Amino acid sequence: MSNRYYRMRLISATTVALAGGLFTASVAAADSVIRWMHVEQVPANITVWNQIARDFEAKHPGVKVEMQFLENQAFKAKLPTLLQSKDAPSIFYTWGGGVLKAQSETGTLRPINAAIDANGGEWRKSINPSAVDGLTFDGKVWASPVRTGLVSFYYNKELFKKAGVDASKIATWDDFLSAVKTLKQAGVTPIAGGGRDKWPLHFYWSYLAMREAGQKGFADAKAGKNDGFAGKPFVKAGERMAELGKLEPFQNGYLGATWNDALATFGDGRAALILSFENTPATQASNSTSRKGLADDNIGRFSFPVVSGGPGVTTDSFGGLNGWAVTKNAPPETEEFLRYMASADVQKLLARDTQIMPVAKGASEAISKPLLKEVAEALGKETWHQNFLDQDLGPNVGAIVNDISVEVVSGSMKPAAAAQQIEDAYSLERK
Repeated sequence: MSNRYYRMRLISATTVALAGGLFTASVAAADSVIRWMHVEQVPANITVWNQIARDFEAKHPGVKVEMQFLENQAFKAKLPTLLQSKDAPSIFYTWGGGVLKAQSETGTLRPINAAIDANGGEWRKSINPSAVDGLTFDGKVWASPVRTGLVSFYYNKELFKKAGVDASKIATWDDFLSAVKTLKQAGVTPIAGGGRDKWPLHFYWSYLAMREAGQKGFADAKAGKNDGFAGKPFVKAGERMAELGKLEPFQNGYLGATWNDALATFGDGRAALILSFENTPATQASNSTSRKGLADDNIGRFSFPVVSGGPGVTTDSFGGLNGWAVTKNAPPETEEFLRYMASADVQKLLARDTQIMPVAKGASEAISKPLLKEVAEALGKETWHQNFLDQDLGPNVGAIVNDISVEVVSGSMKPAAAAQQIEDAYSLERK
């Protein structure tokens, strides 16, 4: 989902070098060259990444890091061909999930188990376990975690106070539905929704499915057990989403609203809630009519609630998970470079200067903004990290989940039929 924030722009290697400072040594003169391919376009962030590479080079004479930064779509278009060629990068940015798993099965990558478990598992133990687990397939770690994310509810404190709703009391789905009703009764639009883009509404179905099925139930569904995604937990998730839809909780015209429209609705104070990314305090402001939006101290956050009787817990998280994958012919120093980038000091630097959600234990202390720090601390305590479904289940199935989420919440599709559509699509991926 983080890729939704990238514009269609290609940054050349020359531009990157200028943004981060020209290289001081010739790559050709190096004994070992690590070719690093990343998705990035923010000049200030590029400067930080360049500095990390130069610092590593200084500590490892004879090793050079050659950097290439591409815009999102250009990256995705170029990578498959590169992986099959002699020009494959040593490491590249990955969103994990089904795409990474498919890449791991082609023989173009090498797992990093030996490195991450060396010295008594020193590297592995320094990272939040759920981040490593999320990039592990068939018992092998196929990428080094670099950043994670968390979808949460953000709310307007003033509107909650006006309606007499206490966010700290919202623990279960029934509590949430009760809060929605109370907000409506107070004349407040409860939720900002972006139905036109579809994926913003799939957050609800995804979280409800996680709460109803739990981690084991979700894994069983992927394996085709218990009727797969057509099983009871996933039908129940749809039923709970339909319950929400019947309350008409979203702003007028939400089915034609984009995600940016939803952010504007929240940022303008025209809705009390939004289920959104960790960068919401910034994006609601930039999309608001005033371009200032809600003040940070008027925004609160709470985790997606649990469902009564379901195995899912509040520390089961839903959000992005990104890492660095290693290609099979990468030089032997590549894993050492990844270990360096995953170190607490580097992760603190990234958290402070690029505002990523770090994966190294203790790195969240470098985040100063209260809401971002709260997210980082929540991620540090998570028990299961579920990646976005258009990554985890693959883009084809992810598109189905997006479609049915809109259909179910708007009342135009029955939950059982929706669950069956997902299962029918995913059954093709299992073959």
